[in-house]
Amino acid sequence: MKRLFAPTLLLMLTSVAAIASDATPDFSGSWKLDTTRGENLGMMSAMQQSAVISQSKSALTIKETSDFQGQKSAREVRYDLTGAPAKNSGAMGGEAETVAKWDDGKLVVTWTTEGAVAGTKNVRTETRSLSADGKTMTVVSARGTGKSVVLVYGKNE
Repeated sequence: MKRLFAPTLLLMLTSVAAIASDATPDFSGSWKLDTTRGENLGMMSAMQQSAVISQSKSALTIKETSDFQGQKSAREVRYDLTGAPAKNSGAMGGEAETVAKWDDGKLVVTWTTEGAVAGTKNVRTETRSLSADGKTMTVVSARGTGKSVVLVYGKNE
């Protein structure tokens, strides 16, 4: 009986760990960009941005408002969480195809836009994660081999 207990316990613990690692975070809430905690922001360090996120099992919607040197803007982005492509406007305008998927508790979104040269594409990968306490959201945006831009948001209480 004791010989069966240890392997059974190990299997149970492994199953619980696997389930926990596959858990999808809930990004819902009101967020404010904290440029002091970001990386490689360049001119974006002068930007003020807020985001309101709503999330269901099949979709995540982000309503952003930004103020960059007195120029205010607003946009809405919607990701299909079932993996189906969705059309969205990029931060600088232009249409993009976005494909969202969950990967180890993070939301990974691939943005594909038309390149400047006919027949080419630009691809950017955005990885969104949530801190263990749910109060910090980090968005890492990578394009090609360049340095990633890291945006850090604090949750409004």
